[in-house]
Amino acid sequence: MPDYRLRVEAEYEAIENTLSALPDRPLSTLSQLELAGVAALLHNFYNGIENIVKQVFQEKSFPIPQGESWHRDLLLAAAEKNVISDLLLNKLKQYLAFRHYFSHAYALELFPERMEPLVKNAVALFNEFKQQIDKIIG
Repeated sequence: MPDYRLRVEAEYEAIENTLSALPDRPLSTLSQLELAGVAALLHNFYNGIENIVKQVFQEKSFPIPQGESWHRDLLLAAAEKNVISDLLLNKLKQYLAFRHYFSHAYALELFPERMEPLVKNAVALFNEFKQQIDKIIG
């Protein structure tokens, strides 16, 4: 159990470091290279969320989805198993969609106006996620 808690805490710290690197100015003022960096940070943020959910699933002996749509299936299963709320599920779906887009797009196809709400809401979303996870892991 302590190793499990330590792994989750390490992911929390990595996510907090990632979020602290997000810019506090409008994304429309960033260069393409800077915007690509922000996109990578958002991608990393969501990967950290998934890593924590997988840790919970492993600890609870829940099956971790496999296959082509495992990212989506993991998020849906987290809500079905009451690891996260349905409200949080719906908020996280936006980051899942961005993760998918970023993984398959070119860096020059990023749109600051679409990324701006994700950056703006990331810290509050993480705090909500963390509260729900902390209830699960005790």
